[in-house]
Amino acid sequence: MQGVTVVDHPLVQHKLTLMRKKDTSTRTFRQLLKEIGALLCYEVTRDLPLELIEIETPLATMQAPQLVGKKLVFAAILRSGMGMLEGMLDLAPAARVAHVGLYRDPVTLNCVEYYFKAPLDIAERTVIVIDPMLATGNTAIAAVDRLKEAGARSIRMACLLASPEGISKFQGHHPGVPLWTAAVDERLNDHGYILPGLGDAGDRMYGTR
Repeated sequence: MQGVTVVDHPLVQHKLTLMRKKDTSTRTFRQLLKEIGALLCYEVTRDLPLELIEIETPLATMQAPQLVGKKLVFAAILRSGMGMLEGMLDLAPAARVAHVGLYRDPVTLNCVEYYFKAPLDIAERTVIVIDPMLATGNTAIAAVDRLKEAGARSIRMACLLASPEGISKFQGHHPGVPLWTAAVDERLNDHGYILPGLGDAGDRMYGTR
C-alpha cells in the first residue's frame, strides 16, 4: 500500500507475536510495547535530514553528521500511546511531547476529545503521532486534525497494528501523512476491534480488564 511501511524487522515481529498472546502478563506486555516503540521510532526517523559539523575527537578534527534544525515532537494519543512513547524517548530524549486525549465512544465509534497540549513551536518540528492500534481510523484522523489545527505541518503516524479499513479511511482524510506499522491484520470485527489483533492495548498495558 502506497504511503504505508510495514516494519518487518525480525525483532519487531518476534515482540509483536509475544504481545498477541492472550496469556502475556501486564508487566511483560508493557515492557514489550516500550521496546517495540523504540524499534518503530528507529524506522520512522530513518530519513531525517543531517548536516555536517566540525568536531574534535580525542585524536583528530573531522566533519561529522548531526540532525538539522529543530528536532521531533512525539504526539502520544492517550492513553495507550504512552506505552510506545517511553521507548521512543529512550531513543530520542531531546524530543518534545504532545498529548492528545481522545476516547472512542463504544456505541458510535466516534472520537471525543478531552485533552490537548502541544509545544508552541510544533510547526517547526517533525511530528510523529503514536498509538498502538489503527482500527477504525477515527482516533488517528481526529488526532491529526487537531495537530494540524495547532500548526503541525510535517506529520507521520506510527502504530503497532493496523486494519485495512482503518488505513483506507485514514489515508482518505490525510493522504499526505505516511504511516509505519508492525503489521496489517485481516479486518475489523463488529465492535471495531482488529482481528486477529491483540485485544485492547490500553487495557492490557494498564491491567484494567
